[in-house]
Amino acid sequence: MDPSGAPLGTPLGGQGTGEALALASTTAPSGVGVVDKAATILDALEAGPATLAQLVSATGLARPTVHRLAVALAHHRFVGRDIQGRFVLGSRLVELASAAGEDRLIAAAGPVLMNLRDATGESAQIFRRQGDWRVCVASAERPIGLRDTIPVGTQLSMKAGSAAQVLVAWEDHDRLLEGLRHARFSATVLAGVRRRGWAQSLGEREPGIASVSAPVRGPSGRVIAAVSISGPIERLTRQPGRLHAEVVVQAARQLTEAVRATTQ
Repeated sequence: MDPSGAPLGTPLGGQGTGEALALASTTAPSGVGVVDKAATILDALEAGPATLAQLVSATGLARPTVHRLAVALAHHRFVGRDIQGRFVLGSRLVELASAAGEDRLIAAAGPVLMNLRDATGESAQIFRRQGDWRVCVASAERPIGLRDTIPVGTQLSMKAGSAAQVLVAWEDHDRLLEGLRHARFSATVLAGVRRRGWAQSLGEREPGIASVSAPVRGPSGRVIAAVSISGPIERLTRQPGRLHAEVVVQAARQLTEAVRATTQ
C-alpha cells in the first residue's frame, strides 16, 4: 500500500498488467509502448488532479513507471502540479490547443485590428505566447507618421510590455512566479492587470514606446492571446490606458466572442 492508503498496482519488472492498461486506455495501443503509457497517464489526468498512488491505480502501470513518465511529462509541461502536489494536466497542452485554434483567431483578427487602429490612430497587434516568447500573429499598422512597427512573426520578450503582462497575469501560480523572474513588471502590477482587465506599459519593451493590451479568451475562459496598441509616448501620453483601455478591451471582447462562436 502507498502511505496514502491507495493500492500500488501490480509491478512486473517496471511494467503494469496488460489487462489493466487496456481497461485504463480509451484507444487501442499504438505499438509504441512508452507513448501508449504516457497517453494513459494523460487520459487519467483528464478526470482531475491525482496523486502518484491514484495514477498507479487508474492506469494499472507500475509505480516506478508512472513516476518516471509523469516526471518526464512535467519536464515538457504536459503535466504540472497543483498546490497540494498532485499531478494535473500541464500548461503546454493548453498552448498546443490554442495553436490548433490559431486560424480561428487570425480569421477574426483583420477587421477587429483595423477598427482598433482607426479608433486609436495607433498600430494594433495580437500576440500569442509560444514558450518563452510572445509572437505577433496579426497586426494592422498605422499607415503614416511615427509608429511602432511589429511585423507578423516578430518574437518579443515575455518579460516586458503590456502584452507580456496580460499573457502572464492569469497564468497558474508556478508559471506566474517564473514570469515575474527578471521581468520589468511586478506582482503588484499584475494584480492591477487582473483587477482592471487590461494592462499598460511605458518604455518597458523599448524606450519611448507606450502600449495598452487586453486579454483574448478561449472557449474555456483561459487567456489565449493579447490584443494591443502601441506607439510613441508623446502621442499616447504617460497614461495610455486612460485614453484607450476601453476600446482595446472592446476589441478583445470581440475577438473572444469570435473564437468562441466558431467552436459552438
